[in-house]
Amino acid sequence: MLHDQTEFEGIIQQHPQEKRSLIPILQDLQAKYNYLPPVALNMVSQTLDVPLIDIISVASFYNAFSLEPKGEHQITVCMGTACHVRGAPKILEEFEKNLKIQAGKTREDGKFSLDTVACLGCCAIGPVVVVDKEYHAQTSIRHASKITRMIEKEEKTNG
Repeated sequence: MLHDQTEFEGIIQQHPQEKRSLIPILQDLQAKYNYLPPVALNMVSQTLDVPLIDIISVASFYNAFSLEPKGEHQITVCMGTACHVRGAPKILEEFEKNLKIQAGKTREDGKFSLDTVACLGCCAIGPVVVVDKEYHAQTSIRHASKITRMIEKEEKTNG
């Protein structure tokens, strides 16, 4: 995936050229590209004088960041205890079947990413699925299929 390095420079230059700017810069890069492009991370490393390994450590620690490209539509299934006992594994299987991808992967066409998290902190309303930053409470297998159809219909309309 090719990106314009001047865009990376523009994002980096919007922040003070200090180590404390690392996370805000990474947040802006993630928001723009849906992941942290390696070339951009190298530029951040050089600009802020922070070793690349330290930047990658930060990026891999926080699940808000991704080192791999993410799909246009991001679906996250909570697998915390409360969601798990209420059927989250079956809901995840339904998304995998409908989207034709495994959890932790992005579909080849770049349209969808499917991920899991240990807990979203919404235990009372589980199972919880987050679709493009929108929370869906008390999700069922039927609801998972409905979500997939809704997104695919939207894709055809807008695409």
